[in-house]
Amino acid sequence: MAAPATPRIYSQRELLARLMALALQHWPGCLLLMAQQAALVVLTLAGLGGVGLGIDSVRFHLDPAGAPPHFPFGWQPPQAWSPMKVLTLISGTILCLAVLRAWLSYWAALTNNRLGQQKIVVGLRTSVYAKMQRLSFRFFDANTTGPLINRVTGDTQAVRLFVDGVLVQSVNTLLAFVFYLVCLVRIDPVLTVACLAPLPVVWLTVIVFSAWLRRDYNVNRDLVDKLVLVFEELMRGIIVVKSFALEPWASQRFTEANAAVRNQKRNVFFKLALLHPGVGILNHSSMALLLGYGGWLAIHGRIPVGTGLVVFAGVLQQLAGQVNAVAGIADNLQQTLAGAQRVFEILDARPDVGNTDSTVPLERARGDVRFERVTFAFKENNTVLHDITLDVKAGEKLAIVGPTGAGKSALIHLVPRFYDPDSGRITLDGRYVREWRVDDVRRQVGLVFQESFLFSASVAANIAFGKPDATRDQVQRAAQLAAAHEFIESLPQGYDTLLHENGGNLSGGQRQRLALARALLLDPAILILDDPTAAVDTGTEAEILGALETAMQGRTCFLIAHRLGAVRYADRIIVLDNGRIAATGTHEELAAAPGYYRDALLAQALGGTA
Repeated sequence: MAAPATPRIYSQRELLARLMALALQHWPGCLLLMAQQAALVVLTLAGLGGVGLGIDSVRFHLDPAGAPPHFPFGWQPPQAWSPMKVLTLISGTILCLAVLRAWLSYWAALTNNRLGQQKIVVGLRTSVYAKMQRLSFRFFDANTTGPLINRVTGDTQAVRLFVDGVLVQSVNTLLAFVFYLVCLVRIDPVLTVACLAPLPVVWLTVIVFSAWLRRDYNVNRDLVDKLVLVFEELMRGIIVVKSFALEPWASQRFTEANAAVRNQKRNVFFKLALLHPGVGILNHSSMALLLGYGGWLAIHGRIPVGTGLVVFAGVLQQLAGQVNAVAGIADNLQQTLAGAQRVFEILDARPDVGNTDSTVPLERARGDVRFERVTFAFKENNTVLHDITLDVKAGEKLAIVGPTGAGKSALIHLVPRFYDPDSGRITLDGRYVREWRVDDVRRQVGLVFQESFLFSASVAANIAFGKPDATRDQVQRAAQLAAAHEFIESLPQGYDTLLHENGGNLSGGQRQRLALARALLLDPAILILDDPTAAVDTGTEAEILGALETAMQGRTCFLIAHRLGAVRYADRIIVLDNGRIAATGTHEELAAAPGYYRDALLAQALGGTA
């Protein structure tokens, strides 16, 4: 049946359930990241508590009649220790906590990167693209290349954001909010201290890191552009990939480009992961300097002492950061839900052409093809073929003509199972085509289209696309059959000449002859020619027709042509009109009978295109 006209719309509950299931697949990484973030909160509170303890120690030295400071775990410094020795111990402890927190921040950043970028994103991209390789052309008819590229790149990033930007961040924000709130309730600060001395160093550090990373970002953008280009090229050439049953090759090429982005991104992130802990050390160093120098000032009576205000201000600042994070979580959630809808549409799409447990291999076909009451529609309520019955014998050359939209391309696309008919069936060598393995069927069929796609590779690699292990002699023999050898030899590097995107450095006729050579290298039992001379001039058409006459020998051939000069090589011609066979016969028989063929032949003769 034809594919649904509109994709499934998931409810928010369904999306959240799927996203939670995805997060559970990576639960060890999620738990580790949550534990690291919780430890960072504890270390932050410990550092702030150390500041408060230092201030209390200063205050107690200035006013021994007041309450003594309470050290953790019931420990008290020996009475023989001087106040500066106590402050030195506390300052050193705070600095050690800052270094530990910086190291833990770096570790948490690496964990977040491994979880989000290296596992979730790469895994999702691979899964989405692998699923696209298994989908039939109905899916690609309904989706253009640009949105598909965005789904593989941007939308997978949005789905990843749910794990670290929504789920983990929500748990961490809740825990931190509770911790900081309890701490604030227990503190009664009255002093606010600001330390601006390290700020120039912080700004200088940020500037240095930014300059260091600018080049890496440019490289990363280039790699991402290459990834998108590879994906777009593979998507535009999907009909060629499927024709030669080389989905694994395409997947490998995409995986390599994807891995290049991942590896370069990893280097960028290692540098980024150093920036924030480095700035954190400088900020906490200012706290240690404040306690040492500010405590000395307080001991000498030069500044007032506020026992808990510094700690309170620090905790309050942390609490404000958690409150602000809620807005970011909400924004991340909306991005995630939008991306998840588009990603899950692909992952849940059901392939309507594929193998079953009962399919059998096909080594070499004779080429007998039979259509038995075949009806087909690209979309619902838009039937393009009606009750087609057609028997094509092995080695027969069948031409298919008819007005635009008559169903000619739809008919031949059913042979290699780019689509399956909605009703009726097609047999190959007397056996239902669905009983043969899809890849084996497609390897029996060579295709040349009106605009054949060429990859950005050498001429030889393009010809050998369907048979990468072909020898140079085999490649040249196929080129000679396609009347392409002579012009290939005249290229700057011959068969090693690199082609521009889609063969942009070749003429239309040259591209068509390369496509024909690519099809002939497989020595297919069936050759499908979908109007291969429509986009070339009459002189080039004559060259291509000469090559086609040789190429069609000994094969079952389906030839679509609007220019009727090519169909004279056919053993039989059928005329399609509105998805039905309106007439059948030889060139002479149809030219003598009233109808579309004779009218078109006369019109082209008068126009000089016959």
